[in-house]
Amino acid sequence: MNIEELREYCLSKKGVEECFPFDEETLVFKVMEKMFLLTGIDSRPLEFNVKCNPDLAITLREAYKCVKPGYHMNKKHWNTVTCDGSVSNKLIKDWIDHSYDCVVASLPQKLKKELEGL
Repeated sequence: MNIEELREYCLSKKGVEECFPFDEETLVFKVMEKMFLLTGIDSRPLEFNVKCNPDLAITLREAYKCVKPGYHMNKKHWNTVTCDGSVSNKLIKDWIDHSYDCVVASLPQKLKKELEGL
């Protein structure tokens, strides 16, 4: 997966926006203004941080060498994924979906209903 494919996939999800809240290098994807993925636009190979259920985060880190504790993030809830070709794009998309779903699940009811209406 490359940065363009990552961006296209994230933006295809309901209620997602992209922004650069930290600097001009760190692209952030948010659902209903809550971050679910961030990446350095110039990282080679592509690396990104995604939110993850704490138990699953540990399991993924043990099973895949391309998954590490979230760089500069709360390592209990975030993983850094390196797109080094060792896992399929489908699996990468599954991890992005999981991150998106974790954030949506934590939204207040009012924002969940607003998201449903989009």
